[in-house]
Amino acid sequence: MSIDAGPRPEPAEAAPDAPRRRKAAGRAPARPTPATAFHSISAVTAVLLGLVAIGAVIHEPVLIPPLAASAALVHSAPTLPLAQPRSVVIGHLLGTAVGYGVLAAAGSSAWAAAVAAGVTLALMMTARTPHSPACATAVVIVLQTPAPARFIPLVFGATVLLVVTGYAASRIRRTALRYPAYWW
Repeated sequence: MSIDAGPRPEPAEAAPDAPRRRKAAGRAPARPTPATAFHSISAVTAVLLGLVAIGAVIHEPVLIPPLAASAALVHSAPTLPLAQPRSVVIGHLLGTAVGYGVLAAAGSSAWAAAVAAGVTLALMMTARTPHSPACATAVVIVLQTPAPARFIPLVFGATVLLVVTGYAASRIRRTALRYPAYWW
């Protein structure tokens, strides 16, 4: 039974024949405790700084916006299907493949990038690997045209690193939600 199922009192200022208005019930997640927020923020910042450090060593940008979004999902919502290893790694690889395919077929344009994002979403839904940041990976590839020989291994390695740090971070704090909820 829903909390909205019971009768609600009429507001005092409402006329007897006025239509009833329902208040929107709060559906937002609970506010995290300070310790939980600090833990998630620290883990995300550490893994993103790690990606920046790797990029500095190899003189190649490794931190791209979709990976930052993936890190936020893995560390702040570890039980969501979007954050599971299957979705993170396979989703970004699908986005990468679609991005390069669309780039080869249609060239680099905002129109092609939009198509790449849509096709990536369709493939992820079909493969049951939902991960919205992977759509952005396809867009980045179409608009920025990175060299595939360098970009593909970097994206793969970065997604594996995100998953590994998510796993490790969930074991550091005893009360943290366990990551992953499932591997495959």
